Amino acid sequence: MSASNHPHPPPPGTVVVDTGRDDRVGEFRGTAGPYWALRPLHGGPEWEAEPRDVRPAEPMERLRAEIARRNARSAEGRL
Repeated sequence: MSASNHPHPPPPGTVVVDTGRDDRVGEFRGTAGPYWALRPLHGGPEWEAEPRDVRPAEPMERLRAEIARRNARSAEGRL
């Protein structure tokens, strides 16, 4: 697939869903060659996703990811 067939990347920080990885929710960080770099909202290592497998997160998906992030921070003693 050529780069011209890839969707345009969203602004950094946009919450997206990687449908190629079991609807994993992440934050768009930038591009890495032909892939998009995503990072879990609650922290952790970035992963690369095929742009065609990424879609904007729906409000409920963003809320679940934010709650998971806050729970992880709370468990670390950081609110």
